[in-house]
Amino acid sequence: MKINKIVWFFIAILFIASIYGAYTLGTQKEENLLYTPEGLEYQETLTQVSTIGALLNGVYDGGVSFGDLKRYGDFGIGTFNGLDGEMVALDGEFYQIKSDGSVYKVKDSMKTPFANVTFFDGDREVKLDEGMNYEDIRDFIDDMIPTKNIFYAIKIDGTFSYVKTRSVPKQVKPYPPLAEVTKDQSIFEFNDAKGTIVGFRSPSYVGGMNVPGYHLHFITEDRRAGGHLLEVKVKDANATMDYTSDLFMVLPSEDDFYRVDLTNIKEEEVEKVEK
Repeated sequence: MKINKIVWFFIAILFIASIYGAYTLGTQKEENLLYTPEGLEYQETLTQVSTIGALLNGVYDGGVSFGDLKRYGDFGIGTFNGLDGEMVALDGEFYQIKSDGSVYKVKDSMKTPFANVTFFDGDREVKLDEGMNYEDIRDFIDDMIPTKNIFYAIKIDGTFSYVKTRSVPKQVKPYPPLAEVTKDQSIFEFNDAKGTIVGFRSPSYVGGMNVPGYHLHFITEDRRAGGHLLEVKVKDANATMDYTSDLFMVLPSEDDFYRVDLTNIKEEEVEKVEK
């Protein structure tokens, strides 16, 4: 009788342990999935590499390859090591728009010091009025979104009677601050251009980390031109918004990022280089 009690006692212990182990394993899988590319594909998540403050201060070399970045999104914007042009990601294809206006498909081995990507899944689509410019589009979307406290991926497809973009030349070390680089930026202007505006609207509280408000790039339908969007005038276009409430950050492990002072990033500096 005593032996039977002991046997049943150990059976009970093993049963409890198995239940706890199954629960723990399931919880760990869920937690790990949250921080893997496979998990992010099914969530409203913006993945960001580095910070705009680091870019402002000349941290132009990163360790994240585009081969890895593609696992975290099929839509987005950014730049390249050495600040070698503007990046546009659209429908899973990544493009480099260089300072001479040429466009190249991005190789997986190339790396980025700053990027924002997500798996685009539109939540709302609206028609833009003909004649709207950049400021009009910002105001229109601001009045329409349910809150200004989350991120929005923004895609605008159509024909534009006027588009103005820029790109910057590749830099060599010692790297100058971004404000100095943009003084030598290349400006491109297009008339009656078909293409797509790609980018994000970020909350005002992200200053120093990202660009508060709108950060948009443009690429033509034939994928032969584009750049960082400076101005636009709508002819016939639709805007689609992807409400993006989660943020996943990948901070650089390079020495330049570890040493840079990011304690005094001014919003006016960000606005200056963005415009």
